[in-house]
Amino acid sequence: MPAPAFDRAPYRERNAVERPINRLKQWRRIATRYEKRASNYLAMLTVAAILLWL
Repeated sequence: MPAPAFDRAPYRERNAVERPINRLKQWRRIATRYEKRASNYLAMLTVAAILLWL
């Protein structure tokens, strides 16, 4: 039985998206949606993304 086909391009694209999302989930405020207002949540998400980027 031949091995199933494996295309690297979609895997790499998915991996490039999943890694930053998983890093953001390490921030408890973001993972648990501690901020109830959308604007506050977006602000915390932005701060966390900036700190991860630096």
